[in-house]
Order: sequence, then C-alpha cells, then structure tokens
Amino acid sequence: MHKAEPTLDISVAIPVYNESGSLPSLIPELTAVLMNLDRSYEIIAIDDGSSDDSMAVLRRLQQQEPNLRIVEFRRNFGQTAGFAAGFDYARGKIIVTLDADGQNDPADIPRLLKTLEEGEYDLVNGWRQNRKEPFLTRKLPSMIANWLIASASDVHLHDRGCSLKALRHDLVEHIHLYGELHRFIPEIASLAGVRVAEVPVNDRPRQTGKSKYGTLSRTPRVILDLITVSFLLSYSNRPMQLFGIVGLLSSGLGGLTLLYLAGTKIINGLLYGEEAFRDFRIGTNPWTMLAVLLTVLGVQFLMMGLLSEILTRTYHEAQEKPIYVVRRVLEPPQQQDREVA
Repeated sequence: MHKAEPTLDISVAIPVYNESGSLPSLIPELTAVLMNLDRSYEIIAIDDGSSDDSMAVLRRLQQQEPNLRIVEFRRNFGQTAGFAAGFDYARGKIIVTLDADGQNDPADIPRLLKTLEEGEYDLVNGWRQNRKEPFLTRKLPSMIANWLIASASDVHLHDRGCSLKALRHDLVEHIHLYGELHRFIPEIASLAGVRVAEVPVNDRPRQTGKSKYGTLSRTPRVILDLITVSFLLSYSNRPMQLFGIVGLLSSGLGGLTLLYLAGTKIINGLLYGEEAFRDFRIGTNPWTMLAVLLTVLGVQFLMMGLLSEILTRTYHEAQEKPIYVVRRVLEPPQQQDREVA
C-alpha cells in the first residue's frame, strides 16, 4: 500500500489490542493535548484484532472526537503491523506513535515536537524516566538489547522500548516494518540517513489490564530480529561480503588442512620410507573429514552469498506487499465509512 500524502500537521498512531479499559481516558487526554497545540491533527487507532470490546469503545469515542480514525484489522497481526498501518494511513507531516495502555504520557508530545522542529531532527525518541518494572523480566532484557543494538549500529539511545516517538512523514516513507522490527525503528531509519534525538519522558503505571506486547516470551523473536537488523545495517546491500568472507575462511581452512595432511604423508614417505607412506592413511583420518566438511560448507556459503545478492536485487525491484489486512477504515462521523477490501 502507498502511504497517504501529508495534508495535516500531526498524525498520532496508536496500535490497540484489548485496551478497552484504558481508551476512554487516553483518547480525551490526547485530544486535549493536541487541541492546545493549535495545529491540524488526526488520531489513528489501529485495532489489532482485539477480542474485547475495544472496537465498540473506539466507535463511541469517535462520536466525541471528530478527528479520530479507526483502522480495523481482520485479525491480530502484532504491534509491528499496527505501527506499519499507522504509518501507511497517516496524513500528518509529523507522525507521533504511542501505546494504548496509557503508560506513555500525551503531555510529553509537545516537547517531542519542539525538539524535532527546533533541532531539525528526523526522529525524536522518548526516554522513559523512573520506570517501575520488574528488573529480571523487563529492565535487564531491555538493557542487554540496548547495548547489543548500540554495538551493531551508530544509533545510541537509552530506551529503544519506548513507543512514544515523533517522526517526519518523509522519513516514514522509507521505513518498512515486519516481524518485531517496530522496536528498531531508529535503526531501520538510519539506513536512510537520519538525525535522531532523545527526550526524557514520563513513564506512568498501567491503570487497567495487563501488558500484551512486552512479555518475556517475545525475547527470542526480539533476538532474532536484532540479528536481522544487524545484518540490514551492515550487509543489506552487499550480502556477498558477509557470506563470502565466511565461505572463503571455511574453504581456506579446509584446503589448508588437506594440504597439511597431504604434505605430512609425503614427508613421512620421504623420511621413513614406503611403509610409513602407506601407513599414514588420509582417507580414514578424522582431520580429512573435517577438512572436506569445511570446504563443502565454504562452497555453500559462497552460493548463499550469490543467491542473497540476487534476492537483494529482486527485493529492491519487487512490488511491496503489506504485512496486515484491513477489514475497514472508519472515518469520523462527518465522513462516510469506507470499506477496504
């Protein structure tokens, strides 16, 4: 899907998944902050296949908030898909993202916008202060992830798990999300070349419900996506340089081992006679098996590099396919609801 053209000043994108308890207080609070900015705005709530009455709550809130748009997914696609849909449907020159659980404070939005505009930044990330979360299950994994990502990229942030962000629309056009990559938006944006700032923000305790997206069970997927981001940052446009180096090292070690074994057999024959030459059997030597394995693996890595180069070229030329399916888009009451196939 092509992203919408910017016709407003600000778009606020909120992925929603079973947050019927927090929405009645969050949307009015957000509306009050946006109205005080004296700018044109819209709020885009992306219902990510909620199984509670979040959609019904959003429909009621839409009667009170004339700038609330609702994008309803056909099923649960995940938070990354929610942010991706928010980027696609946003019509603001600046796009603000935040969670629907009420832990991100809408009152921090003006400071993000001020930093974004005064510093001529492309992206401003929130840095949550005084987080009241379990150390082992939330803070420690976050600290490790921040260190690993900072080591693999040139983007140095204190808090990558904060959903409160402000981005320019022209930057969002170059961000393509899938998997769990919403956690790595600054790193993905860095592929296009960005100026990133970080602003301390308030971290409020959740008032209703429980966390859906930030559980420890997602850690393995986050680690795998971290590997993906590291690859994208370093080798996305030149995969042969990664697979080729591994292939050459593996084949080189295998070849050198075979040469060593052959040389040892010949030297033994020259020094100790024909019997020693015959007794030194290369075929049954475990080092021979290791050398052959390394050589074969090296060739396979080289082939993977070539295939990755072809896939990379195809990726850059292929038509984009969205990672979500929209059931319908509900515009504010003054506009006619339009169904999306």
